[in-house]
Amino acid sequence: METREMRYFVAVAEELHFGRAAQRLAIAQPPLSRAIQQLERRLGVVLLHRTTRAITLTEAGSVLLREARLALEAVEAAEYRTRRAAADRPGVVLATKAGASRELLSKLLDAYTADPSAVAVEVMLCGPGEPESLLRNGRADVALLHRPYDMTAGFDTEDLHTEQQVLVLPAGHPLANRPHMSMAEVNALTDLPLPRWPRRDGSYPDGPGPQVRDHTQLTQLITLGRACALMPESVGAQLRDDHAIVPVPDAPAVTTVIAWPPHSRSKAVADFVRTAIHLSR
Repeated sequence: METREMRYFVAVAEELHFGRAAQRLAIAQPPLSRAIQQLERRLGVVLLHRTTRAITLTEAGSVLLREARLALEAVEAAEYRTRRAAADRPGVVLATKAGASRELLSKLLDAYTADPSAVAVEVMLCGPGEPESLLRNGRADVALLHRPYDMTAGFDTEDLHTEQQVLVLPAGHPLANRPHMSMAEVNALTDLPLPRWPRRDGSYPDGPGPQVRDHTQLTQLITLGRACALMPESVGAQLRDDHAIVPVPDAPAVTTVIAWPPHSRSKAVADFVRTAIHLSR
């Protein structure tokens, strides 16, 4: 497949509408429809179910959407890394979610910059899911990711720290003094629904919780009594007095990992990763 065909298909699969996809791609609708039909004929599979009312993905279409996104990110990464190599400006770009692993990040930067051979580190503070994307598309050299929320497939990784999660409630909530809660109880909180974070394509899953984009927005919604949230223990400890924290023993543990592209040959990235691993031991 050509990258052009993959871009066409991803646009249609994400929009589920040929007109909107054509507008997004800045092309006419008829050639877009023909391109998708030609792709289906060449692959010998049906990618889209088309009716007069709607377009839906087939199982084969869902697989191609996932794989095409990864392939296009790899092409984009090759372009970025090639240009950065030609610029001949040594440095490491680190992507991490804003508000997460704050203490670990501070110690890591201090330890690395203390090395006489250290290069400049540019820190990109991002929203949920963005560090993974920046690492895949080549804008970042290394990232701090969090399993199970970030996908680490395709990266080289080292586990740095694992911690339990806690429930963050507005101070004064009737459950704020509970010694602990279960996930079943958390999911049953109709007055304080869990937030909805954006998917990779920018859309939000269905549900009663408010749509959120970043940590600051979330903590304010909790303060206002509009949501609750599961957070790693270390993040909960940084919150203000207008929040309450309740342990949730059966919530999935969160592991902070340092991730980098498996084909990286950068000595600076290797040194940075080595420093992170040393700190975690």
